[in-house]
Amino acid sequence: QCRNLITLAIETSCDDTAVAILEKHGANTSPRPPQRATLHFNEKLTSNNTIYKGIHPLVALESHQRNLAVLVNQALARLPSADLDDGRDPVFSTGRTVSVHNAKSGKMESRKCPDFISVTRGPGMRSNLATGLDMAKGLAVAWQIPIVGVHHMQAHALTPRLMSALEAEYSSDDHSSPAFPFLSLLVSGGHTLLVHSERLTEHRVLADSDMAVGSAIDKIARLVLPPEIISSSLSTMYGAVLERFAFPNGLSYDYAPPASKAVEDRRRGNELWPWSFSLPLNETSGGQKKYSMEFSFSGTVSAVERFMKYDQQSETVKSLRTEDVSYAERQALARESMRVCFEHLASRVTLALDSMKTPMSTLVVSGGVASNVFLRHILAEWLTVRGYPDVKLSCPPPALCTDNAAMIAWAGCEMYEQGWRSDLGITARRKWPLGPSNSGG
Repeated sequence: QCRNLITLAIETSCDDTAVAILEKHGANTSPRPPQRATLHFNEKLTSNNTIYKGIHPLVALESHQRNLAVLVNQALARLPSADLDDGRDPVFSTGRTVSVHNAKSGKMESRKCPDFISVTRGPGMRSNLATGLDMAKGLAVAWQIPIVGVHHMQAHALTPRLMSALEAEYSSDDHSSPAFPFLSLLVSGGHTLLVHSERLTEHRVLADSDMAVGSAIDKIARLVLPPEIISSSLSTMYGAVLERFAFPNGLSYDYAPPASKAVEDRRRGNELWPWSFSLPLNETSGGQKKYSMEFSFSGTVSAVERFMKYDQQSETVKSLRTEDVSYAERQALARESMRVCFEHLASRVTLALDSMKTPMSTLVVSGGVASNVFLRHILAEWLTVRGYPDVKLSCPPPALCTDNAAMIAWAGCEMYEQGWRSDLGITARRKWPLGPSNSGG
């Protein structure tokens, strides 16, 4: 019998208030059926932090308090009609209905009640997470349905599986990938992790970072972008602004990855400007960390700050720049700093692939920074040149790279089917390590 599941999902870990309704369709008669899903609702509202040039915790919290109930109310109208027979499995499904007000007709309509609530439990900003959890608990109690607390980064890792299920709904092709195990490169403003995703809730961290790459790119953007571009920006997603500034003509990348580790280790300069970058960790501790499974972006941020502040013509005397940095040099710094950060990510991916006893066929790249097309380009070129042309790069579309509730809904569905349930007393987890014993809600 079919297992059709409906979940209402809530995501409030940072400054995005997001709500989704996802229906995961049941199995067919094939031994390994492709998973199928329909996204009935997926909306988010982002708090306005532009005057602060970064996320202000109180502004983000107040935005959740203003917008979450509004989005949930909108989502209820998109629940499937109770008049439609979906063959939901009584073992997994409540089979109950909820009455929803139709704003157009002014009448109450009967809709299918969600089978459970999916909600981000962590990691993230504690008060913001608590706002989402409180709403989720209220709905769960009112409807007498279970709740599943979801790990935010686990949901990012599973997003390509969501995309596969959504595509399968409209295609007869096999969309059952990516299958476990696979590598996950999770890159955002709060985290940078290289993970071996072995099973649904078993994600072994291979490399962590001293500073999230998204945070590093944002800091670089504030240093490099001309003041008029920063002041006119309508959002605080300065990493995306930096990419557009560095590549005004779009995909005009003049990039060739280093063919070997020896070439990679060399400090690469340029003919136009008196500065050059070294790859992070290559010169740390006398070069002893060049093969270390870790990320470090703080040195690159410091280098950009130094290049912007001091005259690089002299190798011995440290003197302040007497003239403002030109537009062309700012663009060059934007391109080179991103290249260094992204090559550093790629270098640890290939180090991990080199050490794998079982070959990996898929590299999932997810999180807000995964929407950077230059990053995707570098990873694809790097894998090809360094001996892994058959490793498939699996990246969600930009709308599902950034924080969203659809990925929380999907992760919740996969966990719910495997028997995961959360207690109504669960609390927000500001820090929540991603690992085999920590992914469950």
